[in-house]
Amino acid sequence: MKQNNTFIYETFSSLNELEESDRMLVEKAMESSKRAYAPYSGFHVGACLRLEDGSMVCGNNQENASYPQGLCAERVALFSASANHPDQTITALALTSKDSASLLSPCGACRQVLLEYEQKQGQPIRVLMASASGKVLVVQSAQNLLPFCFSKENLNTEQ
Repeated sequence: MKQNNTFIYETFSSLNELEESDRMLVEKAMESSKRAYAPYSGFHVGACLRLEDGSMVCGNNQENASYPQGLCAERVALFSASANHPDQTITALALTSKDSASLLSPCGACRQVLLEYEQKQGQPIRVLMASASGKVLVVQSAQNLLPFCFSKENLNTEQ
């Protein structure tokens, strides 16, 4: 049996086409990318998420000479929000890089973490992926980025 999996996304050619709250989120992510610690790759990534109370939490990639020990901007922002605002729902996350004219998409590990937080809170997290040139792609749920995900339902927790 063949099945299709589709989802709807929006594209914007300029930040000016976004609602003010989304534009501010992308701009904060861009500012955060400028503070990334990326001495090895030279690729500066910023993320900023919005909580249900309207506050924003930003993160940027943090590299390490022992390469696998670094963290992506999305996970820095998500973990910081969870640690400092544990009772707040995450409504949106913007991701961008000052170093890329292309749209920036979360890596597989970040997609998995985004989905975990989305499932944990029982509410979608909108993801805004932006380029340094101002183009933006928006998906309404992290689930759209990882349709065949691994989740707690896959774990056999019954003994």
